[in-house]
Amino acid sequence: MGAIIIGLAAGVVCLWGVNGLKRLLGADDSLDVFGVHGVGGILGAVLTGVFTAPGLGGTGGDDFSIGGQVVTQITAVAVTIAWSGIVAFIAYKVVDMVVGLRVAEEDEREGLDIASHGESAYRT
Repeated sequence: MGAIIIGLAAGVVCLWGVNGLKRLLGADDSLDVFGVHGVGGILGAVLTGVFTAPGLGGTGGDDFSIGGQVVTQITAVAVTIAWSGIVAFIAYKVVDMVVGLRVAEEDEREGLDIASHGESAYRT
């Protein structure tokens, strides 16, 4: 039952992440990856701590504390966000140093379809 509730809540929160949060942050997330996987994953991870409670059908033991488990889940989410951010930043810097992140200004003006692939994507 907990999984159904988490899934329903995640659906609503992911919709907000894709429409509201993306606009609020001004993020360029064309595939809505963070709005779906990031926001939904964070909510699912935190709510897993709630629904582990034996009274809600979970597998927690006699000394289980929803508050303690939610704090543990939030800590794990924070560590995951920090780790992912640090590794992504390092990868970003390595790629920038090795091959660069920008194309030449002339290629951008000409159009990347012509500069990169040698053909036009649209007839002009």
